[in-house]
Amino acid sequence: MAQGVVAFFDDEADAAVRELWRRLRAVGVPTDEKFPPHLTYAVATSIPAKARAALREELGRLWLPGLPLENLSSFATSENVLMLAAVVDGELLAVHSAIHDVLARKVKNPSAYYLPGHWVPHCTLALGVTDEQMVAGFAALYPVRPIRAKVARVCVVDTATGEVDDLT
Repeated sequence: MAQGVVAFFDDEADAAVRELWRRLRAVGVPTDEKFPPHLTYAVATSIPAKARAALREELGRLWLPGLPLENLSSFATSENVLMLAAVVDGELLAVHSAIHDVLARKVKNPSAYYLPGHWVPHCTLALGVTDEQMVAGFAALYPVRPIRAKVARVCVVDTATGEVDDLT
């Protein structure tokens, strides 16, 4: 079980990512659509109520920058991940750092992949696919049109239960 702090996108960006998912499914690449298209800021085993309350307060003070999703890419991990990576700028990193400052010492087992200095901001398109599906996915989507996502809301999602707790 894991819980994550995620940014869900505005309607236009949401529809654009869903179209990419449709194109992937059309060539036999499975997509993970348990949650709407999103970018994940942080993941931990548990994000308790006190941490969520502190996040709500901090997010009320922050300006959430747009997310230019422009780079069709993959992770070099044990399982294949096809993603649309965001262009990183100082504003995006500042929001990410502010979120982690609030979560520090308030969550259980934070994931190192999402900590400042290790985070690769992205929207996952396909996860755990075969090498052949990865190649087919790149071929189906390349060249990808940039998506200018606006943050519609920030939430804590629970990957085990599907629960979504709105923070903004």
